[in-house]
Amino acid sequence: MATGRGRILQQHWLGLQTLRGPSRGGGAARGRARAFGCRKGPGVKLSAGSAALRCHARGGQHWESSFSCCSGFLDGMPSEILLKIFSYLDAVSLLCTGCVSRRFYHLANDNFIWIRIYSTAFSPTRSNWKFNSVEKIAMSMSFLSVQDKEAGYWKKEYITKQIASVKAALADILKPVNPYTGLPVKTKEALRIFGLGWAIILKEKSGKEYIMEHVDLSINDTSVTVIWYGKKWPCLASLSTLDLCGMTPVFTDWYKTPTKHRLRWHSLIAKYNLSHLTVSTMIGCDRLIRIFCLHPGLLVGVWKKEEELAFVMANLHFHHLVERSTLGSATIPYELPPHSPFLDDSPEYGLHGYQLHVDLHSGGVFYLCGTFRNLFTKRGNIENGHVKLIVIHLKNNREHLPLIGKVGLSWKTDIFDGCIKSCSMMDVTLLDEHGKPFWCFSSPVCLRSPATPSDSSSFLGQTYNVDYVDAEGRVHVELVWIRETEEYLIVNLVLYLSIAKINHWFGTEY
Repeated sequence: MATGRGRILQQHWLGLQTLRGPSRGGGAARGRARAFGCRKGPGVKLSAGSAALRCHARGGQHWESSFSCCSGFLDGMPSEILLKIFSYLDAVSLLCTGCVSRRFYHLANDNFIWIRIYSTAFSPTRSNWKFNSVEKIAMSMSFLSVQDKEAGYWKKEYITKQIASVKAALADILKPVNPYTGLPVKTKEALRIFGLGWAIILKEKSGKEYIMEHVDLSINDTSVTVIWYGKKWPCLASLSTLDLCGMTPVFTDWYKTPTKHRLRWHSLIAKYNLSHLTVSTMIGCDRLIRIFCLHPGLLVGVWKKEEELAFVMANLHFHHLVERSTLGSATIPYELPPHSPFLDDSPEYGLHGYQLHVDLHSGGVFYLCGTFRNLFTKRGNIENGHVKLIVIHLKNNREHLPLIGKVGLSWKTDIFDGCIKSCSMMDVTLLDEHGKPFWCFSSPVCLRSPATPSDSSSFLGQTYNVDYVDAEGRVHVELVWIRETEEYLIVNLVLYLSIAKINHWFGTEY
């Protein structure tokens, strides 16, 4: 009998060590099973929810066979022992364990385990207080009522409260606003605190998925540029769509730096159709690659020779970026809060008091960074469903602005790098008269020769246009290349704002 009990306790202890892993900072998600003949497999990166098993499966067949050996042994243990083992796990590790099998899922939903996790996370600290008899009775009653709840009740309560705490922390961090851009001042701090990253999910026509975390990023004044590149891209011809997702650690700890290999939530930002990489979406090329622009704000680089992916670059505007990257789900984007119109009796409301901040940049180099205030227009400038807002007048030489340096879009991969002439990233932030963001976007743009001569052709030098169009408006820029000084000069900048957008925003009826 003694030998039997000793063997059971030894197996219990070894099983606990297998699931528990390092005591701090990694949880079971980072640990590697070493007991019962299991060998260390290749590292894998985890994604949130049910996608965790798919990510594990992509880690390699060797790891999968090793883990199945360990999980098969543990699955033969009595439920009481497994529950005791699971009680030592943290919330993230417990969620991982629930993805192993149906039996583990039901055991990992145990209310007694989750109410302990819930009370530890959200109960007030009482280290210097003593429980009185009333508090002891209340606590005992709460534990007695655990069995009356359906399985997984306290797990759902814990997750719900965690999400609520994330939203509250977001609102607090993003509350201060920059008066020049109308955007949150602490966006960069929020990215750091939340451990926010971005991933692309490439989907084949067969349904197979490839998840790639960003390789590099650069933070601009009003946007962040995120880059993906590598040697193991799937075949472009087999791909159907690309999903751009924000990626944050599950149950972010506000006081510790998130570990790299913990589970991540995915928040869908945009979905792109890769069959749209056509001549109409190509905006530039050099001797090695061609680049294609997909709305909103995605740049896809394709090798000329192999016709395969070289890199993917996303330019993400700061406006609601943190919310869109954290508060959505893997399949449904974050829905912006409803807008309440700024009602006013003035017939000119919605046509004056605008402020524009515009940047042209690439690879951390800014060609233009300008702010224009007190912009207005007249009712007579309403035509074809748009309001014409002139920022730089063609015939006013004092308003013309030079670009700094020669415009070019920098790109790089793990093998080559280069620069595509006449292309760059454009960030536009238009504020209404209350200083609220009215129209914001970040997108790749290209300088093109106009199809028909314009009034600016009277200048000495070649004329170029930059155009951007979406459902809310259009941007038109005219530039002249000054050969003597070897610089571009902006001689005309006009915004065309959608009447439907203005009426919705201001409650008007233009």
